Amino acid sequence: EVQLVESGGGLVQAGGSLRLSCAASGFSFDDYAIGWFRQAPGKEREGLLCLSLADGSTYYADSVKGRFTISTDSAKTTAYLQMNSLKPEDTAVYYCAVEWLVNCPGGEYDSWGQGTQVTVSS
Repeated sequence: EVQLVESGGGLVQAGGSLRLSCAASGFSFDDYAIGWFRQAPGKEREGLLCLSLADGSTYYADSVKGRFTISTDSAKTTAYLQMNSLKPEDTAVYYCAVEWLVNCPGGEYDSWGQGTQVTVSS
């Protein structure tokens, strides 16, 4: 069973940094596209970044280009979202998700983590 567990959220001041983790349980990210998403209260879910280990493709939303990066550990069982230069408008619940054997930005992500809250104070 594919399970994803996020961690690393919290409260940070504007301009600060956070690193979120997405741990895979029972599988590795080989041949998967890994996506990071967020949803703020009253807003639609937003796709932020994607890294496909199936073909090496990536995707970065304009809202996070130059500030956020996606990576994995060498074992390909943990994905990371490094967030720098955080802004109050980055406040949201952040989710990781995977889709098997697709290139970025992916399509129907079928396995999701539980989400982790990120709050950026001004």
